[in-house]
Amino acid sequence: MNFPLYIAKRYIFSSSKNNAINIINRIASMGIIVGTMALFVVLSVFSGLKVFSLSFTNEIDPDLKLTSTYGKSFFITPNQENEIKKINGVASYTKIIEERVLFLFKDKQQVTFLKGVDSSYTAVNDIRKKLFNGQWLKPDTFQVVIGYGLAQNFSLGIMDFENPLQIFAPKPGKGAIENPEEAFNKTDVLPVGIYSISEDLDSKYVFADLGLTQELLMYKHNQISGIEFKLNPNANENAVKSQLNSIFKNKITLKNRAQLNESLYKMLNTENIAVYLIFTLVIIVALFNLIGALIMMILEKKGNLKTLFNLGTDISHLRKIFLLQGTLLSVFGGLIGLVLGVILVVLQQQFELILITPTLAYPVVFTMENVLIVMTTIVCLGFVASLIASSRVSKKLLD
Repeated sequence: MNFPLYIAKRYIFSSSKNNAINIINRIASMGIIVGTMALFVVLSVFSGLKVFSLSFTNEIDPDLKLTSTYGKSFFITPNQENEIKKINGVASYTKIIEERVLFLFKDKQQVTFLKGVDSSYTAVNDIRKKLFNGQWLKPDTFQVVIGYGLAQNFSLGIMDFENPLQIFAPKPGKGAIENPEEAFNKTDVLPVGIYSISEDLDSKYVFADLGLTQELLMYKHNQISGIEFKLNPNANENAVKSQLNSIFKNKITLKNRAQLNESLYKMLNTENIAVYLIFTLVIIVALFNLIGALIMMILEKKGNLKTLFNLGTDISHLRKIFLLQGTLLSVFGGLIGLVLGVILVVLQQQFELILITPTLAYPVVFTMENVLIVMTTIVCLGFVASLIASSRVSKKLLD
């Protein structure tokens, strides 16, 4: 057996004659255990909050979204549609048009997005599950589905035949507007459903038939602003992107769910990193106890170290004893803290012990990534702390 490792293990599992050193060792061990448990629980909580926050946007976000790189709209040919259908990994796709327009209802108005969708939209985005009231729109009709936020702003219900919702879209063209009434295309629509996802999204979109949207915006029958894709679970996203770029001759922009919510992902990741750094600082402070405990151990074992040195043991091997002792303490403490943290996370997942509201439990997610991050952090910091303490072993000290 490795000689420094053997001595290090003996020092870990044997009590010191000095009771003060035993107390310091226990404090150092508890600091590592509690710090590890706290770091893992906090990372699991932020992973849960990240999943919880993104769940609202992901409800209507496709796996992949295609838009034109050189304008607001583009033309799609029947041949291109046939090529899309042949792509391995694409489960379904839907053609869409998104444009900001003016909505009027009685004496109230609001500018927001009109989203024209075809009959395949519900195969790509299962928005029917988010319908708060009413039903989904039928193709080739003047029906629309609005958000709960917009319905509240307008005090608008569904199936109100006497008071239709009006849409005003600016006509394309150049030059000065002489008659304001001729500057807009206008149509009356009938809300047949209300969806509810989140506060922001509930006021963002009004869903309408693709043909109606094309007519309102004076688009041609094959002119759209984007295509949304649902991919198979085992699909190769990069391969699908490559084939789509080939079909559209690299004149398109492709974004997955993370890229569609890039600002939200950045904000959540930044918060996660900030919390990780704060709790890592707490662990660093706790590891000062480990440094102190090891130095006290070195001073107590000074006689034994001098004997080993006189018997021919190198100073580097003597230092290695305490380096291994501190590192092993960090590993054992980290494992115990990690087990306790996992137990807390699992209990929260199963029994919802801590609640944000009376009906909503604090979201937590157990991931192996967090396990690896926590253990790597503890072992690396423990190794550095042990290295600092073991450097106190020198020939001058033994003399």
